[in-house]
Amino acid sequence: MLISEFARATDLSVDTIRFYITKGLLKPERSVKGGSNPYQVFRKEDVNAARMIRLQQTLGYSLGEILALNEEYRAGEHSPERTIEVLQSQIARLEERRAALDTALSFLRGKVNWIKAGKPEGAPRLEDYQC
Repeated sequence: MLISEFARATDLSVDTIRFYITKGLLKPERSVKGGSNPYQVFRKEDVNAARMIRLQQTLGYSLGEILALNEEYRAGEHSPERTIEVLQSQIARLEERRAALDTALSFLRGKVNWIKAGKPEGAPRLEDYQC
């Protein structure tokens, strides 16, 4: 499939797809058509790869981390032990992020309640909350 059809199949913009290609995250085949600018042809496997990239981003991985992990996987260097290590590391990072978000939410809720109460003395102070 060509890039426009691939964009529809993955719900990604053409610009995002091109960016992923530039970064090496997607590697479509080149067609003989198109002359000096050969068409990029995507396979079903590329659709799955694009969905995996989006999932990994949702899980908090950077594009650099995604590229490194995907290259490990393609090279057959991703043992179950390595997978567990990577996943546990990401779980720890997400738990830290959740704690920071919980703190930020507490501050914002305190600020809203303070405003609703007519802004009495003792406004919530950011330094009272550890982010």
